[in-house]
Amino acid sequence: MSTVLLLSGSPSPDSRTGVLLAHTDSWLVARGHEVQTLHVRDLPTSALLVSNTEHPAIRAAVSMLHRADGVIVASPVYRAAYSGLVKAFLDLLTDNALARKVVLPLATGGTQGHLVAIDYALRPLLTSMGADRLVPGCFVLDRLIQYGEEGGAIAPDARAAVDNALEGFDEALGTQLAVAS
Repeated sequence: MSTVLLLSGSPSPDSRTGVLLAHTDSWLVARGHEVQTLHVRDLPTSALLVSNTEHPAIRAAVSMLHRADGVIVASPVYRAAYSGLVKAFLDLLTDNALARKVVLPLATGGTQGHLVAIDYALRPLLTSMGADRLVPGCFVLDRLIQYGEEGGAIAPDARAAVDNALEGFDEALGTQLAVAS
């Protein structure tokens, strides 16, 4: 199957975005995809903020993205925008780094008002990076995701919406593979 990169823009290791990505990882692995996760927070801050693409950790992270057939960009929403970690990492990339990759934006946030972050902030950013196979994203309210020491859970209705977005992503990956063959 395909190689998928999960790009986490969450600044915290224990977060609702992390629960969402854990579910996403399991869902994709169950369908035979190879999944790799990049937590941008784990990259060296100074190298990330000055766009030091020669730093070994930054070079490895960019290489992960280049090798992926699909990329899922997940971010908590703050003040109606994606996290600065997402922006800092994407700023390292060339203009067409996401071209010919299936891309799915996922976001979590505290209010329904944050829903616009996908269509009015994250989607345009991804398009500017060359994402020409961008599938409809999914936003999940924080209150619909519970996390704790044993992992976390997504409320059934929200999980169904996430799974629907993942189905679209999976279908687009299948189409991409068929065309490439």
